Amino acid sequence: MTVPAILAPAFAQVFLTFALLFWMGHVRFAALRAGTVRVGDIAVGQRTWPDRAQRAANAYANQFELPVLFYALVPLALYTRKADLLFVVLAWVSVATRAVHAVLYVTTNPLSYRFQAFAAGVVVPW
Repeated sequence: MTVPAILAPAFAQVFLTFALLFWMGHVRFAALRAGTVRVGDIAVGQRTWPDRAQRAANAYANQFELPVLFYALVPLALYTRKADLLFVVLAWVSVATRAVHAVLYVTTNPLSYRFQAFAAGVVVPW
């Protein structure tokens, strides 16, 4: 496999992380403008954010948990020359499960489906 083909899923994961960061900022600023939360309430912690804003923040924070293993596997696969077609396909599946998990989290948040996406995302790098 080519290096760009191997790195493309990692860059897609980075894109997902930044997309969630911008979504979180949008939702938080909307909550502040709407008056559903006051600056004084969130200045020290995040406990008083409205549900939608907290879900966006949680989805963003999740990108620094399980995907860290993904980020570690990509350079290891490149270095050991084990990044074959199967690796690239599984890398894309991993990113897809993270994206599905995030979309479910920030939208309707159906726990059973969100857990299935999370579990699939755990199994793929394993």
